[in-house]
Amino acid sequence: MTVPRTADPEAAARVLRAGGLVALPTETVYGLAADAEQPAAVARIYAVKGRPAGHPVIVHVAAADAVDSWTRAVPGYARNLVAACWPGPLTVVLPRSARATDAVTGGQSTVALRMPSHPVTLATLAAFAGDSDRGVAAPSANVFGTVSPTSVDHVLASIGDRLDPGRDLVLDGGACEVGVESTIVDCTGPAPRLLRPGAVSVETVEAVTGLAVTAAAGGSVRAPGTLAAHYAPRARVVVTPTTTTEPQVAAQTGPGSTGLIAPVGVPTPGGFVRLAAPTDASGYARILYAALRRADLLGLQVIVAVPPSGPGIAAAVRDRLDRAAAAGG
Repeated sequence: MTVPRTADPEAAARVLRAGGLVALPTETVYGLAADAEQPAAVARIYAVKGRPAGHPVIVHVAAADAVDSWTRAVPGYARNLVAACWPGPLTVVLPRSARATDAVTGGQSTVALRMPSHPVTLATLAAFAGDSDRGVAAPSANVFGTVSPTSVDHVLASIGDRLDPGRDLVLDGGACEVGVESTIVDCTGPAPRLLRPGAVSVETVEAVTGLAVTAAAGGSVRAPGTLAAHYAPRARVVVTPTTTTEPQVAAQTGPGSTGLIAPVGVPTPGGFVRLAAPTDASGYARILYAALRRADLLGLQVIVAVPPSGPGIAAAVRDRLDRAAAAGG
């Protein structure tokens, strides 16, 4: 028996209120959601994913004013970010209020919050919250440490057999528009700190806040998706410089079959399987996880990736590729 699949936000909201799990679409990747104030439901997210207990999750809310309910101190620059970038692919980390329990914070004194822009999930969150500020915990809907899902088929391939058909649901919202996880900004100090790059660029954060963004340093808050090794397919990922030429790509092949993800201008060496040829950084982000998954479906042993250059979402793609490569040793 397979888990039910629907496009109805009201049905998803009912499952969430009843303590079930819902795999839902966002503009970034699909998330595995539970009522953030039902610890038993949140614990099932961790169990289904195989997620370490101390690794925090992002709470997704239906409206920007819910921030004040989940936090106890919001600096002005954080409010400016929320006003400018929500709904959208930006997560802010703030000092938690009593509403944010250890179940979602990983035992830290901070909580991560986001308002996604996908219309199906926004409608689900609104139906779930009603007149309250309720939110859902929703890390990516895949086995922990593996490639994130950007379609319903990816979700079902990764965790479909771990969901309970009697109480869980998959909400189908089509393919994700952005394709990589949200930007995470630590807003607990006097200036923003970047914890994870995403579609909202450092340049945008600086323009909105009028403050210089610093990189996360040792001792900073733990945040989702920031382990050195993450987002990994079974195939070994080799990341080459953005200026890599065809002969240099060809030299990267190892034993067994090799795939290539590279901008459209980089030719495919003989014997390589072309997994994707994106025309720009946004397109690269959108197809990245699908290309990594395709390599595994084809049984490839090595993936050579020539990343996009430049700031913004290109930096997010390079971050994900570097972490995937680290996972393969």
